[in-house]
Amino acid sequence: MANNLILDKLEGVKSRFLEVGDLLTRPDVLSDMDRYIKLNKEYKDLQPIIEAYEKYKLTLSNITSTKDLLATERDDEMREMAKAELEELNAKVPEMEEQIKFLLIPTDPEDEKDAVMEIRAGTGGDEASIFAGDLYRMYTKFFEQKGWKAEINSYSEGTAGGYKEIVLGVSGDGVYGILKYESGVHRVQRVPQTETQGRIHTSAASVVVLPEADEFDVEIRNEDIRKDTYCSSGPGGQSVNTTYSAIRLTHIPTGIVVTCQDEKSQLKNYDKALKELRTRLYNLEYQKYLDEVSHKRKTMVSTGDRSAKIRTYNYPQGRMTDHRINLTMYNLPSILDGNIQEIIDKLQMAENAERLKESNI
Repeated sequence: MANNLILDKLEGVKSRFLEVGDLLTRPDVLSDMDRYIKLNKEYKDLQPIIEAYEKYKLTLSNITSTKDLLATERDDEMREMAKAELEELNAKVPEMEEQIKFLLIPTDPEDEKDAVMEIRAGTGGDEASIFAGDLYRMYTKFFEQKGWKAEINSYSEGTAGGYKEIVLGVSGDGVYGILKYESGVHRVQRVPQTETQGRIHTSAASVVVLPEADEFDVEIRNEDIRKDTYCSSGPGGQSVNTTYSAIRLTHIPTGIVVTCQDEKSQLKNYDKALKELRTRLYNLEYQKYLDEVSHKRKTMVSTGDRSAKIRTYNYPQGRMTDHRINLTMYNLPSILDGNIQEIIDKLQMAENAERLKESNI
């Protein structure tokens, strides 16, 4: 790519950066919290591009001055030093341009949000519930590695262990942008605990990851919600199981139902259930965007089509295969112990390459 084309784009970004910085100091923006939060996020998102721009511009300036020196310098030793410096500077430019290209790709504004994750047992009976429990353990180990916080909203235990379904909220830095690659059908091939003849069975569990909606994203009217209370089920002690602390919220216009039973306090359960309801309403619109994107990017089939088979865990061979990018790894025990960052990194690289093609930068 020609240097001047990149510089033109970067000049435009810098103009917007300065404009946003100015807007953030205006009284009318400071008094509008919704607008202030959005502009502040945009300002922070633009900072890495501006930093890369300044380094890139300095490198190009140094190349120009070094060429000028070579054109006038007569001392052989100085010329050799200038040639070596010019060669080093020129070698940096392509790498810097590649970095800038990726920085200039528009990011999904949802990526920085927290997330709601639901894991549900699919085909395979009791074995599917056990596998859903294995996935839950894998993700909780991963969350610990990332320093994220996870809170269970609701769950239904399997008769032989694991979970028929479990819903949790995950908070931390850039949670949704990382976990969104996990949405889809996860398939397991192994000898089930319930199998007496040693035959390998195939079972499945589905994972759905939703960006958590902020209060500013969705407005819910009280008259549109029906609230029901009931006794919590499952482990949790006498106070949880015998008081009407569990909450069920029904959004009347859409029919969406959410429950929360994890807290002893009815008020805390209500707050968590309301947050999940807001997220599910927000995702009705967000799904339209995902459907459009999924037609363009194979890596995003995970969120564009949540019924798509994305990954297979083969226990006899110790193998994990991610079908979106034809990635196979033979370290299944490590993966099931929460070490999935390498898989996500490769999915992000594949998606960035596809997004780069779309952007025509």
